[in-house]
Amino acid sequence: MPYSLIAPLPDPSRVHRIATDAEAIAVAHQLAAEFAPGASQRDRQRRLPWDELQRWSESGLGGITIERDYGGADVSYATLAEVFVILCQADPALGQIPQNHFGVLGLLREIGSEEQKRRFYGEVLAGRRLGNAGPERRSATSPTVLQGTTRLHNTPDGLRLSGQRFYSTGALFAHRVPTRALDDQGRAVQVWVPRDAPGLTVIDDWSSFGQRTTASGSVVFDQVPVDADDVLPVWQLEAHPGLFGPNSQLLQAAIDQGIAEAAVADAIAFVRERTRPWIDSGLAHATDDPYLIADVGRLQIDLHAAREVLLETGYTFDAIAALPVTAESSARASVAVAYAKVLTTQIALEASEKLFELAGSAAVRAAHNLDRHWRNARTHTLHDPVRWKTHLIGNYLLNHTLPARHSWN
Repeated sequence: MPYSLIAPLPDPSRVHRIATDAEAIAVAHQLAAEFAPGASQRDRQRRLPWDELQRWSESGLGGITIERDYGGADVSYATLAEVFVILCQADPALGQIPQNHFGVLGLLREIGSEEQKRRFYGEVLAGRRLGNAGPERRSATSPTVLQGTTRLHNTPDGLRLSGQRFYSTGALFAHRVPTRALDDQGRAVQVWVPRDAPGLTVIDDWSSFGQRTTASGSVVFDQVPVDADDVLPVWQLEAHPGLFGPNSQLLQAAIDQGIAEAAVADAIAFVRERTRPWIDSGLAHATDDPYLIADVGRLQIDLHAAREVLLETGYTFDAIAALPVTAESSARASVAVAYAKVLTTQIALEASEKLFELAGSAAVRAAHNLDRHWRNARTHTLHDPVRWKTHLIGNYLLNHTLPARHSWN
């Protein structure tokens, strides 16, 4: 249904200004402790996290990637990944909502003008959230996620934006809704539309069985008036390699890692507290079962390996960003994050499935809602096919083929 409620603007005086990487991680842990207790109920009832997102805005986490010259903490990529893991372990749907906030901030860093950076960064540091009107649904005119019919036209009355998008994570809760469109020259642009712009409608038609409260549904632009200063020239990215795409993938991998962390933690807790030993084991406690012990050990090894590769990817990005980014170094970033994406996808699915095998039949009771881990993992890991990550890695190693530059690499 169309959603008329527009998120209230945070009171800037209540928005904290985070200054360091360590503070960003500490704030993420604090929010995670607040968000985790209600995560299962929000999933079960599909209760949208309006209050929680207001708290997120006031915490100052929205501004942690903004450059220091503009008042932000400019945290490392490794820290950004860690923040997402922490929040997504607490509630992966709530944790995913800001993914596009940071994604479009990464694009602004690479191609925004000084005036745009000052203005948009100022809004974000005052607590405003950025959503995203995502790819269009598949159709004859939109066969891939990079193609579509959304257009920004120059009219006698000024610039006007029209089109319909989907997979719009964060748009429902946002104060600006950036979207991709083609201008009159057929060039890709990104338009940062104010949430209250006339002709902009957000439709809450997200009905996935997992990540249920991301509200990643439809956005309709019907002759929306656009200020030319709110348009970013995405087409320029084709000639200027950067980290916009790899950064987006880093966040996707971190979300999956958070899902896996939660599933493993719940599996261990359930076995300790509720699981009965098998009748033929002769044991008094399931925690003494050598097969269970070995399985938990294997699961923890895979979880730890995925997390370390994810953080190593962040460090790789930080080293690349410290120098002028070239086509070669941008490609190395895409390859590095592909490793992380493969491993975090595997552990999210493995952990959320293995949970039930380890915990036993009592774990499937609806009262526990433990199936949310698998539903969330299965839903989010479909964001982009991991089979193309292994192809990307192999093609780079064998043929030195540089990955295409877009948000899915």
